[in-house]
Amino acid sequence: MLTRRHLLCCGAAAGLFTALAGPSRAGLLNPCRSGIPDALRPLVERTFDGLDASQLWDVHTHLLGTGDSGSGCTVNAQLSQWWHPVEVLRKRFILNAACVPADAPSVDRAYVERLQALAEDFPVGARWMLFAFDHACDSAGRPVAAHTTFHVPNAYAAGVAAACPQRFAWVASIHPHRPDALARLDEALAQGAVALKWLPSAMNIDLRHPRLRPFYERLAAARLPVIVHCGEERAVPGAGRDELGNPLHVRAALAQGVRVVVAHCASLGNALDLDLKRPREASAFALFARLMDEDWGGRLMGDISVTLQTNRKPEVARTLFTREDWHPRLLHGSDYPLPGIPAAVRLTALVKAGLLDAADAPQLDTLREYNPLLFDLALKRLTRWRGARLSPAVFATRLHFQRPAVS
Repeated sequence: MLTRRHLLCCGAAAGLFTALAGPSRAGLLNPCRSGIPDALRPLVERTFDGLDASQLWDVHTHLLGTGDSGSGCTVNAQLSQWWHPVEVLRKRFILNAACVPADAPSVDRAYVERLQALAEDFPVGARWMLFAFDHACDSAGRPVAAHTTFHVPNAYAAGVAAACPQRFAWVASIHPHRPDALARLDEALAQGAVALKWLPSAMNIDLRHPRLRPFYERLAAARLPVIVHCGEERAVPGAGRDELGNPLHVRAALAQGVRVVVAHCASLGNALDLDLKRPREASAFALFARLMDEDWGGRLMGDISVTLQTNRKPEVARTLFTREDWHPRLLHGSDYPLPGIPAAVRLTALVKAGLLDAADAPQLDTLREYNPLLFDLALKRLTRWRGARLSPAVFATRLHFQRPAVS
């Protein structure tokens, strides 16, 4: 039986769907244009000035699909059920951000084809690290479909990357509770994975659990970085255990010699400050900053994807710009397809915060309509705080993901 809450929520969603379909849709949806206009070429040239494209790897790029091409990808059923309107909208916005038409013969293929087209607007050498994404699992390592928002198999991510190696590398995702987790990790290493991806709050992973020690030992021996989402998670709620995203938990992996990349620099939400005798909440970003100032032998890094989004505080960007000592350990990432959601980054808010020159906003806004990946990179290159900006080292990410050759 539908409750009053369900009806109100559905009514609000219906209103938003109407807005999306109406005259105002240009401000809400990605218009999915192609072919960079000549008028934007000077902006693109400014974006790449001083960068070595062969070292530019986007370290945070999502693959998504429904499995309609035999990929094995899945999407939680709630994202297609009208009585879960928020989830339905989530799916619609994400697919629109990736320019997947509602009537696409194959969501899998349309997603990859658009990503490939966007990549071709970049100089030769630039690459994207495509994420696999494992299921949420229970304590016995059994997949829990109800808590899995989407699933992207390792084999699929590896296959997409292998089909276009000049543009793509791939990132494995293996839940460490799986009985065969170590065997899966060895397989991913053999297939050329450049990193491992975990989202603890959505996948139900406690980074501090002793059972992860063998997995950490294998990661450390292989020098395979693990990209860990820390802080609050909104795009992929999954198991919904935000306490597992506490940045301080990554110390367990670092202490075992693992190289760790904290996704988004933990720039959203709060977490318990476990270093206090009486733990209380602090900003997750402040806890990340504490870790960055500890001596982990250069093994701790942060990816800067979505740190300029509207839901982040301006102080996050100001800190990242001014902490030049962090720059060799800050890594460029886009969190594609999120840059394709126009509302995700409000340029007027960045201008008001003193982070962006008002004269640059109109062309950036236009560039976003044609290529959200170029827009994301250009935005990171143009924003600054009192003269401080992200150095070229932030965009020379390739060196962090090249594993030593096996003799």
